[in-house]
Amino acid sequence: MTAGKQARPSPALSLEVYLLLAMLLTMGTVICLISVVDFRGITQELKENAGEFQDQTESGVVLSVTLVDAGLKLFDDTLNQRMKTGFDLVLAEYERAGGDPAAMDLSRVKGELGGEMDVYVINARGVVEYTTYPPDLGLDFSKIPYFYDRITEIRLGDAFVADRVVSTISTGELRKYAYMPSPDHRYLFEIGLAESKFREYRTALNYGDAVRELVNLDPGIQEIRIFNCLGTRIVGEAHPDDDYSLAMVQRAYRERGTFEVENATAGELTRYVFVDLMDIDYPSDPSLVVELTYNTRATEAKLVEIFGQHMSALFIAILCIGCFSVLATHHLTRPLHTLVEDVDAVARVNLDHPIRVGGAEEFVLLGESISAMVASLKETLRKLRESEGEIVRHSHALEELVRERTADLAESNRLTTLYLDIIGHDINNANNTASLYAEMLEADLAGEPEAELLRKARMGLTKSIEIVRNVNTIQYIQGGARSLRPIDLDPLIRREIERSPGSRITYSGTTAVIFADDLLSEVFANLFGNAVKFGGPEVEITVRVEEHGEDVLVSVEDTGPGIPDAVKPQLFERLHRGTHGMAGTGLGLYICRMLVSRYDGAIRADDRVPGSPELGAAIRFTLRQVKSGGDG
Repeated sequence: MTAGKQARPSPALSLEVYLLLAMLLTMGTVICLISVVDFRGITQELKENAGEFQDQTESGVVLSVTLVDAGLKLFDDTLNQRMKTGFDLVLAEYERAGGDPAAMDLSRVKGELGGEMDVYVINARGVVEYTTYPPDLGLDFSKIPYFYDRITEIRLGDAFVADRVVSTISTGELRKYAYMPSPDHRYLFEIGLAESKFREYRTALNYGDAVRELVNLDPGIQEIRIFNCLGTRIVGEAHPDDDYSLAMVQRAYRERGTFEVENATAGELTRYVFVDLMDIDYPSDPSLVVELTYNTRATEAKLVEIFGQHMSALFIAILCIGCFSVLATHHLTRPLHTLVEDVDAVARVNLDHPIRVGGAEEFVLLGESISAMVASLKETLRKLRESEGEIVRHSHALEELVRERTADLAESNRLTTLYLDIIGHDINNANNTASLYAEMLEADLAGEPEAELLRKARMGLTKSIEIVRNVNTIQYIQGGARSLRPIDLDPLIRREIERSPGSRITYSGTTAVIFADDLLSEVFANLFGNAVKFGGPEVEITVRVEEHGEDVLVSVEDTGPGIPDAVKPQLFERLHRGTHGMAGTGLGLYICRMLVSRYDGAIRADDRVPGSPELGAAIRFTLRQVKSGGDG
């Protein structure tokens, strides 16, 4: 590789690869989106169909149970007249006993009824107080509010009321009941016909046969069980977890609605369907709860199958798209490769190499544009070679002129520095001498009128000395190299306090070590001088030093007239003077800012008492602290 030339960085991938990836990504994304949308649509349709089939099945179950119950109710009503006749014997015995059920011979009454009916006496509290059926003795119907309300209504009435064939609470066996109030309405008489007297007729209709055909029609149904209001299973097999099923059945009765419980691990969905068979003509509630257990694994398997089919189709589609994309990108980029080869040859300074054009119209136009650009480049190179000699001559002349101007500027800077040093030294000597003689003369003229004029002359000399010192300080800051070193802050502050005799300065000391140089004392000298200048000889000055991590915050506070808020933003600018009658040259605080910036700190003007500028000023600045074990 020739000198002055850099190796051309090669791209990570070629344009052909980028184009291929773009086509694959675009078309693949579209195909994937179509497949996802289609799969979701099929999944939704499958779930909706399953839900509709499930609703139809449950509607059929409810209809079948309702039809069977209607047939059973017709049969139950055929027993009503027989039981109504039996109450004649019960009422006659109650009258014989003088209205005292304890004196009634219920066993004799049962025998006169053929021994096929049991007699019950229910008191006003809803408790079976006397009966010929021992398992039901003491049974408290007040614990079944809706039933207690109904039998209370019958006790207070005058009519015979027949009930349905229902399961007994104590034993669970089927019985046909009927009710008749006592003439004094203190008791309710109940007759219960035993199951053995009607079982062979009633078994012709049962819920199991009605719903079993539905199980065969719906392959998704795994099992159907039916429970009555007592939670007794009347259709279906027993399960180990029947306690949980009983709780769900009771919930369905309380809510008188339908809800479902899913067992994803077992792949089952159990729905508890409440079948409302309540009839206001009967005291008991023959309503049922149908427990339908669905097998969800078949639906899941169908979804997995559909998903596999979609993935296979997606893979084949992407493979076809990939083959098409390879052929398309090769065809599209072939003219571009030719142009790249020709341009590369031109780039190797072979400007006579022809630019071949071909392919689509855009590539032809691009090739013609490149040919025109190469021709223009050849003409430009020719003109550049002609002007190259002239440029070199001008360059040499310019370099010589720059060297001369640089030498002149360096000499001017040297002479300026020399003159400033001489002026500063001689003016300082003259000022100091004049100040000394003025001080001596002022002492001799003490009490004379001319002493005041001499005092004002001394003030002018003092201001002149301050100006020279400030100029020398600025010259050193701008011309000298910055060389910071660790300095103990405490002795430096105390030296400046000693150099301010007569000033009322309070300082409690510090152990901080900071990065600075010998010019740091100028900061304190200027701040102490400003406080005395504006606050007068009675001003009180307080110096505070606080350590904050890597920085040290130094505050010089005074009880002088303070600094107005409008002045604070420009206070540290060069030649800015305050509005006070004692305002100085405007260089003191500017020098303070330059020195603090030199030490990588910041300076600001605050109120000694926040929010009260008239109570005194506080100048605060930060310095970098030297930590033990480090150089900062």
